[in-house]
Formats: sequence, C-alpha cells, structure tokens
Amino acid sequence: MFTGIIEDLGIIKHLEREGDNLHITVSSSLSPELKIDQSVAHNGVCLTVVQLDDISYTVTAIEETLSKTNLGNLKEGDTVNLERAMILGSRLDGHIVQGHVDQTAICREVSIKDGSWIFTFDYNPTLNNVTIEKGSITVNGVSLTVVNSKLNTFSVAIIPYTYEHTTFKSFKKGTVVNLEFDVIGKYVKRLMELKS
Repeated sequence: MFTGIIEDLGIIKHLEREGDNLHITVSSSLSPELKIDQSVAHNGVCLTVVQLDDISYTVTAIEETLSKTNLGNLKEGDTVNLERAMILGSRLDGHIVQGHVDQTAICREVSIKDGSWIFTFDYNPTLNNVTIEKGSITVNGVSLTVVNSKLNTFSVAIIPYTYEHTTFKSFKKGTVVNLEFDVIGKYVKRLMELKS
C-alpha cells in the first residue's frame, strides 16, 4: 500500500531481459534503506526488491506488468518516481494507492497557468475506468486531484514543488504515463455493476 507521495527520483542504471521478464536496476538515495523483498513503487508500479547494494537496487517486472504499464518503454538513464510502502499508523498525505496500474494514458497537452502546470491526459474508455471532478488519480505514482473530468480525458494541476520533484518536468505531448484510478471509486463502480 502506498500514498502517492513521491520520495525520490531514481535513475535507471541497467536493464536486462531474461525471457519475458525485465530486470531493472535503479540508482537511488533510498537504496541504503531498502531490503530484499521490500515493495517499492516505480512510476506507480509496485515491484519487489530482489538485489541491492549501497547505491542501487534491482527489481523484476513480468510481461503482464510490461504490457500494461510504461515500464517496458524505459531506457538506461531515464528517471522514475519512487515511493516505499506506507508505514501503518502514520499520516496518509496522498490517498490510498495500491501500486497496481489500471492502464496507461497519453499526455495530450501541457500548459502553464498562474505559476502551475496543467497536464491533460487521454485514456482508453473501453476499459471502463472513470474519473470524477475533485476525485483522486495516481499518475506515474503521484497522488493528484482530478480537474476537468470527461469520459476519456482529465486534467491535473501540478504545483512547482511537485513539478520539480517528480518526473512531471519531463512530460510533453505524447508522453505515456501509468494510471491507477481511485480504489474506492473502483469498488463503488463494481458494486453498481453487480446491482444491474
């Protein structure tokens, strides 16, 4: 379980294919604090630490993860948003994030408004995910509030701190991002479907 509050930006140091799996080695200031078997969210994708040293660690993404997220597009030198699992009993600064990406989206537009950035994303509506105005959404692991919710598109407003401390500063038109829709909304939607 995560909160969507990014702790560090990791740098992809090495990528290695083994069958359908991709071993991802990440350099991060979090490395000395990690342990084998620990969960870390990478652009919102929960992955398990399988190897580590003082400056980097390795996680493995399976084919299903690679096909449903943007991790298959990673290149050495790329930056990813990182968050360790939440500590039960501490403040929940973002919202409840499972680290299970629902689908990807494409950045349609980036604009600047009154000192913040507005990012608009399009996503495939046939997967039956929904956003609501002022509801929560996770974009590349970042907990955000939805503005301008439509059937297959939504926007988020990014303050300067978030812009500087996440991968949002590298987003441009056409960037593919990971989306995790609000877990409470997903349960409500499913219950309504079962009543139909």
